[in-house]
Amino acid sequence: MILYKKLANELVRLADDDLLLRNELAEKGELQKGYHPAMEAVHRDNAKRLREIIAEIGYPGISKVGAKASEATWLIVQHAISEPDFMLHCYQLMINEKEDINPAHIAYLYDRIHYFKSQPQRFGTQLTADGRIYPVEDKENLNKQRLRMNLPELSQMKLDTVYDLDQLATLDQQDMDYTIWRKEVGWL
Repeated sequence: MILYKKLANELVRLADDDLLLRNELAEKGELQKGYHPAMEAVHRDNAKRLREIIAEIGYPGISKVGAKASEATWLIVQHAISEPDFMLHCYQLMINEKEDINPAHIAYLYDRIHYFKSQPQRFGTQLTADGRIYPVEDKENLNKQRLRMNLPELSQMKLDTVYDLDQLATLDQQDMDYTIWRKEVGWL
């Protein structure tokens, strides 16, 4: 039974609106260069509304809003990339309520935060622009970490695409506009 049905429906709608705009911009080829202003506006509006919902009911876990709306909540948090403090706060809320959160969502958010901070990820969920896996803390035990968080194992071929830790600095220097943006919003 969903405790907050109306809020659950709203969260799903917010995430759907995000994905709809993303698809429209992608079809026009407008997502290739930088953070599109319309996309950022949706992400900021969604984060603002999610802050209000969290203030009202706490983090929207599965027992409060159902699995679909909890997934929508995670998507909203994942896309709030202009708001590092909000993403970090949500990560902590998810950890505090980990029994009511899909563990894969926690893994993705952990990795995303570390990716934006130019730090190695733990679960191998974040890719670089060339489609390879961003460096991880422990490549040898990556699949064990993934299975612990309900993520599928990676094939050996995919594991071979993981960048080494010593390549972090090089990866950061490939897109200076991205690095400048991360500094501006507070990731670095």
